Amino acid sequence: MLTPDELRGARQRAQLLSGEQPGDVIEAVARLGAVQAQLGTAAQLALRARTTATTATDVERAREDRSLVCTWTLRGTLHLVAAADVRWMVDLLGPVNAAGGRRRRESLGLDPATCERGVEAITEVVRGSPPLPRAELIRRVAEHGVRVDPKTQAPAHLVGYAANAGAICRGPDLDGEATYVLLDEWVPHRGRLDGGRLDRDDALAELARRYLAAHAPAVVTDFAAWSGLPVADARRAFELIGSELSTVETDAGPLLAPSTSTGAGTPPPPRLLGHFDPLLLGYRSKDLLLDPSRAKVIQAGGGFLRPAVLVDGRVAGTWRLDRSRKASTVLVEPFDRLSPDVADMLEAEAGDIARFLGADVRLRIDHA
Repeated sequence: MLTPDELRGARQRAQLLSGEQPGDVIEAVARLGAVQAQLGTAAQLALRARTTATTATDVERAREDRSLVCTWTLRGTLHLVAAADVRWMVDLLGPVNAAGGRRRRESLGLDPATCERGVEAITEVVRGSPPLPRAELIRRVAEHGVRVDPKTQAPAHLVGYAANAGAICRGPDLDGEATYVLLDEWVPHRGRLDGGRLDRDDALAELARRYLAAHAPAVVTDFAAWSGLPVADARRAFELIGSELSTVETDAGPLLAPSTSTGAGTPPPPRLLGHFDPLLLGYRSKDLLLDPSRAKVIQAGGGFLRPAVLVDGRVAGTWRLDRSRKASTVLVEPFDRLSPDVADMLEAEAGDIARFLGADVRLRIDHA
């Protein structure tokens, strides 16, 4: 029987927040499955907390050399994915994401026939082309006879549909603006689990393995919430790897973990987690981590998750990085007064953020 503290510790060790950590951002992303990336700094900070001696430059370099790919995967949201995993993940999740967005696309005039013509046009436009910003991509697509209103969300939804179809992915950011490239040119086809494809059952099983390796102990509905898969598909995925799993008893009931899991853990030292941190996105309920009375402080609405201060394995406040002055400030706003020991450890965290970003960063704790 795992106590709540032991369960938090086990999950946070699986999340690479304690214990042995990889020294490489590509390995960290592969072990986590994917890292949410609609905010580039959020993905960077998630990897900062889970790796040793890496920097924000390492994350961007991995994108530039195409070891990490940015595209829509889990929950229909933009993620960083290891290049070796991108095709089978898009093959599995792309149709689910596309089906979930159909009603919204149709409200924007993107009926199925228009979407298919759009994918064909987008593929033709980006083939052999330098990375293209979205506005230029949509302008050229219009020249191929597929016109969408650039003043609406239609361009974003058409581009997302093309990515979910496996045609394109994000390229490098140019002057702070996202670009798009042909997936087959950006990440050439390779072997079965090296940028290649899996059949659907194999892909379901592999995604479940990745999830539990980074989130166990957990249950099927946690996996469904994390992945965006229908519960029936999530259940099928767990059944496929059932022989690899064992049951862990907890106050919340029986949970599942890989049979190779080392069991109970202890919460990590205080950590500063960025926007959309994988720990907070990994489970159907956040109650084990976050007092429900504080949930709206972290969950700001519209799926937006604010940066979190983790103390004793639970969310103890929020923080932000103020870069308005020459010396940046990590401004911590705790829910309750922090002890001097915790403040000292957060000072070390701020120092590590400074190292990671290559910037002058200072800590300020607002106990107001």
